[in-house]
Amino acid sequence: MNNFHPLKNFNSDLPASIVVFLVALPLCLGIALASGAPLYSGLIAGIVGGIVVASISGSPAGVSGPAAGLAVIVLNAIQDLGAYELFLVAVVLAGIIQILMGFAKGGIIAYYFPSSVIMGMLSGIGIIIFIKQIPHAFGYDHSPEGEFGLFEGKVSTFSELLSIFDLISPGALIITAISLGILLLWETKFMKSKRIFQIIPGPLIAVLAGVALNLIFAAMPAFALQQDQLVNVPLAESFSGFLGNFTFPDFSALSNPQIYVTALVIAVVASLETLLCVEATDKLDPYKRVTPTNRELKAQGIGNIISGFIGGLPITQVIVRSSANIQSGGKTKASAIIHGFLLLGSVIAIPHLLNLIPLATLAAILFLVGYKLAKPAVFKKMFKQGKAQFIPFIATVIGIVFTDLLLGLAIGLMIAIFYILLNNYQTTHYLKLPEENSDDKIKIELAQQVTFLNKVTILKTLEAIPSNSKVEIDASNTLHMHYDIYEIIDEFRHNATGKNIDLQVINLDKPIERKASPQAKVATHGQEGEQVKEEIH
Repeated sequence: MNNFHPLKNFNSDLPASIVVFLVALPLCLGIALASGAPLYSGLIAGIVGGIVVASISGSPAGVSGPAAGLAVIVLNAIQDLGAYELFLVAVVLAGIIQILMGFAKGGIIAYYFPSSVIMGMLSGIGIIIFIKQIPHAFGYDHSPEGEFGLFEGKVSTFSELLSIFDLISPGALIITAISLGILLLWETKFMKSKRIFQIIPGPLIAVLAGVALNLIFAAMPAFALQQDQLVNVPLAESFSGFLGNFTFPDFSALSNPQIYVTALVIAVVASLETLLCVEATDKLDPYKRVTPTNRELKAQGIGNIISGFIGGLPITQVIVRSSANIQSGGKTKASAIIHGFLLLGSVIAIPHLLNLIPLATLAAILFLVGYKLAKPAVFKKMFKQGKAQFIPFIATVIGIVFTDLLLGLAIGLMIAIFYILLNNYQTTHYLKLPEENSDDKIKIELAQQVTFLNKVTILKTLEAIPSNSKVEIDASNTLHMHYDIYEIIDEFRHNATGKNIDLQVINLDKPIERKASPQAKVATHGQEGEQVKEEIH
């Protein structure tokens, strides 16, 4: 682990932190706007997520901040409670609930999501990121950057894609093309082989080029960018001016039951989104490090308490910023911490300069992030793994793209569970038939887990056994058997005498759970006459 000491990886973490900062800045503002909250609330959440949460977290590559997935919940909660100060009380309480969940070891939740669903989540988010940036690339900036749903009330991303051709901004299009060209150039083997280009990140050059082109185009009316085509950071002339934008919770609302309902909803949704992001980020991590999930819940809880106390939005670990961090070469959590300080320093010191950055340049950066998450090679790899992996994967992708993150995950998870149940239905026992003209027994070796879903398969197998046979039913390796299965076998035992069947039953005195044997054999039996046997070592 000494290889991942922050001081030893500063030359990798610093460029990555700059990229994450550039990606996070418009997202913090956009999510605040989409949430119906003050713009500074998004920046505060981003700063707390970077400096506080990353410092406490055990995630080496995860980046936390305000999440698009909570925007609708926040918007409705503020409207229902009647004031943003009341909503902040719910954020503080949500943080306390998350800490309690961490101590209760609730971090195991994400482990129950199959890898096919997690990969589908990454690809689905990648597609959404890519599609949502197309309008910004053309200069059509109707929706805030934080909205990642395809359908936003009466407006959809598809309708926006049709509208962009009527509202193309030549200046934005040129900036997008040049910025994307710079980013792709930095991805070439030649550029990666030169040390100087490893030190200077491509996204930073793309942003500087975008700012320069914006200033040049300002003197050319046909190419000049409008204000809504640029980053729009609220101006604070000093640190005291920045502090003046803090909003504090009104704790007199603690007597309102709706506060506790809102806090619980935020805690559950934020924790689930965080844990799923942790699982996805660990899969993207080239060093395959594992994040301690219970510690992550505690870190997120502390972050939300602080964010709520000073006027920030709820915080989660966020896959867009986390994936940008990994793809930009970030190796330790120092990159996430530095990005938080960059947010804080830039908002206080250089807001005027930040407001010169074209959204078209940031769209080019996110194009590359989205493509890397959903590149064709991922779909090809999942397809090769078979339909039991590919169908939940593609269902998750489609669900996320056409609904939202949590609903898309639910769709993928339900389909993955269906395949698990289907496999459980088929995988019940191993049937060994005697060779022709042989006196050998018909051997039925039961699987480790035999549930009520296996009743039909076992019943058909026993009914198909001819009279005058020798049969052995072996439950030696069975760890758990449903009582219904025991009854079926017991009934077959009583009927065996009438069919002149010589039956031997091994280790099936009663339906109990047993300890696993060193080499438990799991056998499968599908349709009659088809047998497959494999051993799990």
